[in-house]
Order: sequence, then C-alpha cells, then structure tokens
Amino acid sequence: MTDLIPMTALGGAAPRSRRHGALSLVERPDIALASLALRRGAVAPAPGGLVLPGPGGLASADGLAAFWTGPGQWMVEAAGQAEADFAAALAAMAPGCSVTEQTDGWACFEVAGDAAALEALAERLVNLPAAALAPGRATRTVLHHMGVFALRRDPGCLALWGMRSAAGSLWHALDQAALRLTAFDET
Repeated sequence: MTDLIPMTALGGAAPRSRRHGALSLVERPDIALASLALRRGAVAPAPGGLVLPGPGGLASADGLAAFWTGPGQWMVEAAGQAEADFAAALAAMAPGCSVTEQTDGWACFEVAGDAAALEALAERLVNLPAAALAPGRATRTVLHHMGVFALRRDPGCLALWGMRSAAGSLWHALDQAALRLTAFDET
C-alpha cells in the first residue's frame, strides 16, 4: 500500500507563510470548516454556545466561529480541528440541521497586521465598502475572479477562504498585493 503524506492546499508538508513589511500571510490548514443549514421549520441552534450571526455577521465562541452564507445557512469553523471529524461533532451540536464537511474543499489564508495596513490591502484586493470588512464582519466577494469569503476576525486579522483548487492563485494574489503595498509604502 502507498504511504500517503498529508499536504497543505499549497502542496507543502507545512503551512506557507510570508512577511511583507507590516503584513504577514499565513496558510491555515488546521481550521476545520463545515456548512450548517436549517431544515424546514427548524430553529437556529447555538452549537457549542455559538449564536449564529445574521447577514454579514461573524461570531465566535469557545473555539468555534460562524459566518452567514444565506438564509438559514452558515459556515462554521473550528481552529485546530481539520484532522478530526468536525462535521460529525457539529451535527451532534446542531440536531435537526443539515451539516456537510467542507474542510478539504476550501483553503484559508490569514493576513495579520495593523488595521490601516489591512484596510489598504483590502482596498487593492476586493471592491467592497470599508464597512463590509469591519472587524466582526464577513462577506462573500470576488478577488481576482475567484469567489472568496472574507472574514475580518478582529482589527488585526483578515481571513480569506477560497476554493482549494484555486489556492495557489489566491496565495499569489495576496502575496503580490502585500508586496506591492509594501513597495508603495517605502517610496
């Protein structure tokens, strides 16, 4: 039997990271992701005490985070749970809901830095009003012709979820934008 070796979305044995001036980019293969949808007539659950947010919202509690994707639908994250059966755990916390594993279909990249640098980077990447990416907000948008979820976890962190099949292109777009921003700031 072939020995299978796990690799990140970017093809490495370890997550990729890069620093450009005040910004640092990090691949986050450790975050589990599952979709949660209400069934007809169901009431929104509070998995693990997490109150599911409304449109544009991002909520977190006890190692879980959730963002709204449509009426009665959310994506739920769990840091450090990518190698566990997170979907099964979420389904147990949300009885009567439809839960689907999403971890291997998506890639997450986080950009950390001061708020001003993150906002300047976001201006170059996505065509959104600043309020859409304020801390505690999440939205679906397009970045270099790729559909992504953009999550502003806090003033110093912007996370982007993109299709795993486009992880290399998404990383390249983030890396080049951060590099150009740094070069622009130095002139």
